Amino acid sequence: MIRAYKFLMRPTTGQRIALGEMLRDHCSLYNGALQERRDAYRHPSKTSIKYGMQSAQLRDIREFDPDRQGRWSFSSQQATLRRLDKAFAAFFRRIRAGRTPGYPRFRSVSWFDTVEFPKDGDGCRWDSTPHDRVTRVRFQGVGHVKVNQHRPVVGRVKTVSVKREGRKWFVVLTAEQDQPEPLPETGSMVGIDLGIANFLADSGGEFVPNPRHGRRAAAKLEAAQQALSRFPRCKAKDRTRNHQRAVDKVAQLHGKVRRQRLDHAHKTALDLVRAHDFIAHEDLKIRNMSKAPAPKPDPEQAGTFLPNGAAAKAGLNRSIADAGWGVFLTILHAKAESAGREVIAVDPRNTSRTCPECGHVSTENRPTQATFRCRACGHTAHADTVAALNVLRAGLARRNASTV
Repeated sequence: MIRAYKFLMRPTTGQRIALGEMLRDHCSLYNGALQERRDAYRHPSKTSIKYGMQSAQLRDIREFDPDRQGRWSFSSQQATLRRLDKAFAAFFRRIRAGRTPGYPRFRSVSWFDTVEFPKDGDGCRWDSTPHDRVTRVRFQGVGHVKVNQHRPVVGRVKTVSVKREGRKWFVVLTAEQDQPEPLPETGSMVGIDLGIANFLADSGGEFVPNPRHGRRAAAKLEAAQQALSRFPRCKAKDRTRNHQRAVDKVAQLHGKVRRQRLDHAHKTALDLVRAHDFIAHEDLKIRNMSKAPAPKPDPEQAGTFLPNGAAAKAGLNRSIADAGWGVFLTILHAKAESAGREVIAVDPRNTSRTCPECGHVSTENRPTQATFRCRACGHTAHADTVAALNVLRAGLARRNASTV
């Protein structure tokens, strides 16, 4: 299996400048390759340029610009061109599927934050000074950079990436490992229902509170964004020091919320995986759930619109984004696979409206957000617990059907 590791780097001032220049030059290469594809297709001949054609030009580009493009690893530049090729492949895949295409866009230096090295030892070297107690990673054109390695790397390192987050620099490794030993069986099965009031409710009647990290930081974020809005929009190189401090403050607050959300998702998923052999959850279409409501034109007055609940939906969308369901489910599946647990997603329709005792389905069974009261048999419970029970039953039914 492949496992990723992310470590904080501690570059010197000169290394920090060199890392920034590496990102800048790779961004320039990406944008240049994108412009070439656009110009070729706009030509009357409608020429399509592929990765192989652009990769073959790298040698000439490096010879023509030795002070910039020639400084960096050839393999990392190939990885940047593959990144563009994947963006175009996804663009055409969305067209074939009838979805919104999303043509690949040019990247600014401030939005190009990652450079990948496809192979350890080709333009980079993880643990480049093994005789030293301080772990270092070496990058071509940068040198040996100190790394805060907070845990050991198990397995053989396959790829190495440089990632910038605000003013911090990270190295991201992927290592090939043997399949780990599964956790001992517990004999327990659980269904979970994700929500806003509570982050998670399980079929056993337990609840995980919603930490609402984004809402807690909203006041500080609002103040920081207001301070940033006082500066005119300009390129990063034209910002004053006060302007850059305002930009860094907003990025710092967003980064803290993101890390808090990730930490909560990891801990919650780990508790579930350790306690249960089988986990069922709703197959939520989060992107559809957070769509803005369609406008309602007023038939009696042209050019005006009727109220469509957009303000209330915007608040709900913020709460859905703050909960981070998608991140949590991704982490849950990864941890379950590593631990030898089984996770199944089920259709969420009517899970909170179906009585677990008699099977009666009605919207009237849920008079309030938290209350479930069956109109047929009178069964009462918390609505989220009822949904989790129905999710577990649906998950078991799906598993049994797949094994027949």
